[in-house]
Amino acid sequence: MGSQESKPDAPAHMHHYYRKFMRECPSGLLSLHEFKKLLDLQGLDPEGDLYIKRVFDIFDLNQDGFIDFLEFIAAINLVIRGKIDQKLKWYFKLYDADGNGCIDKKELLSIFRAIQAINGYTSMSAEEFTNVIFQKIDVNNDGELTLEEFINGVEKDEDLMELITQSFDLSNVLKIIQNGRRNSV
Repeated sequence: MGSQESKPDAPAHMHHYYRKFMRECPSGLLSLHEFKKLLDLQGLDPEGDLYIKRVFDIFDLNQDGFIDFLEFIAAINLVIRGKIDQKLKWYFKLYDADGNGCIDKKELLSIFRAIQAINGYTSMSAEEFTNVIFQKIDVNNDGELTLEEFINGVEKDEDLMELITQSFDLSNVLKIIQNGRRNSV
């Protein structure tokens, strides 16, 4: 079967992820509880828990309460290989806690605090972060950001793009998923 060697990347790569996913999740369906356990994120404060649930819900594309293998791969592709506008739309969806199509200061503050609780590091307070974002991209000063304002504002400002990407980077979460739990063996 020499033809398999001509395209080693995609199938081998997919098989690798599948094995890891099935080892961590033999049922093939990852529940919220298993997701938290996999990421070693149990016992968080309520804000941290809320954030993890939002991430889980967004990865759960068909909203059945589980992340299956295809949803898992879609999440990895978005975070690792996704185009900037795809990532920004995903971030927007994550911040828009009430789903009304706008992000207000309270929503952004809440999500940023939750992420701080999980990541542990930050170069600025949640209040400073929120104020910087709104100062730079709330063009009509109505105290809310639409998806259009958010994407246009962030894409035009390299510093803001870097700030958002670093602050909300989920690569560390996905590295744990990809590599498995170090402390599980």
